[in-house]
Amino acid sequence: MKTLILKVQNLMKGPVSDVVEIRIKEFESVNASDENKWFDELCFCLLTANFSAKGGLKIQNNIKDGFRLLSEAKLAIKLADLGHRFPNARANYIVSARNNLGSLKQTVKGFENGRIARLWLKEIKGLGMKESSHFLRNVGYKDVAIIDRHILNLLHEHKLIEDTKLTPKNYLLIEKNRYFK
Repeated sequence: MKTLILKVQNLMKGPVSDVVEIRIKEFESVNASDENKWFDELCFCLLTANFSAKGGLKIQNNIKDGFRLLSEAKLAIKLADLGHRFPNARANYIVSARNNLGSLKQTVKGFENGRIARLWLKEIKGLGMKESSHFLRNVGYKDVAIIDRHILNLLHEHKLIEDTKLTPKNYLLIEKNRYFK
């Protein structure tokens, strides 16, 4: 554990720290943005599950208002043309998420904190714990963790957790540091 702590402390002192600070300021600016920007961030998180951030950005830059305007069938074709692994499912998730357009920002901001907001967000079709946390981070919340297989493997490698099964219960326990041996 000491080795891991030292690695993190070194990252916090180095050039990575500057990049992280810049990104945090960008996320905080989204928090002050309009509803459409929030919906775009939600679509980005729906796209990147089992895909890549780079691919999600490429798609987002190409589709723009299409997330709000295209029919499900046209959106699926566009996603396929842009190389998404799961164009039909993601188009379905995005079109379903439109039910929250107009109230997404207000609803999320109405919760006491990101952890409570995440409970509501994960009810949106296509969002789980990680994707909901990812969305919240992208709109400026700092009180949730984005736990993925890389984090799980790192925790397991440093013998902080026994297994790498990420159930919602384990997610919360890891996030609260209550799962560690």
